[in-house]
Amino acid sequence: MLKAAFPGTFDPPTLGHLNIIQRAASIFDELLVVVAENRQKKYLFSAGERVSMVRELVKDRGNVSVAVCDTLIVSFLQQRDIRLLVRGVRGVDDFSYEFELSMMNKTLDPRIETLFMTTDPEYFVLRSSSIKELASFHGNISGMVPSLVADALKLKYPGPGRSSGAP
Repeated sequence: MLKAAFPGTFDPPTLGHLNIIQRAASIFDELLVVVAENRQKKYLFSAGERVSMVRELVKDRGNVSVAVCDTLIVSFLQQRDIRLLVRGVRGVDDFSYEFELSMMNKTLDPRIETLFMTTDPEYFVLRSSSIKELASFHGNISGMVPSLVADALKLKYPGPGRSSGAP
């Protein structure tokens, strides 16, 4: 059985993320979407919210599951006997960053392999940080994120006269 993991922050999940998940799920017997929880990082959505959104978005994929990781990804993969990481890349900058991470992971565990999947062209410019910024100004994000995520972003960035859904 060929298992792979697709780690990321998914803050928020985008159509680009979904594209990589769908394509990877069609290649591997099992795909584990790994929602990163780094205590040093500030997220718009909690780990629980991100997991919930991703689970809802992949519920029709029987071979895709979702988990939270708050450790080194290599340790997480070792515990689950997964040796393949899937990473999405949009361009040279992404590749350079991901390449360095893959070398670090390989140093920590030489059995870990990284597969780089290029994004489909229509998702080339989708960055979660840019989407959050656009949403904070109440811009149109409908072509960038699933409607479930767009609705969640509207709750995080309420317009005039609306109350915040944030705690």
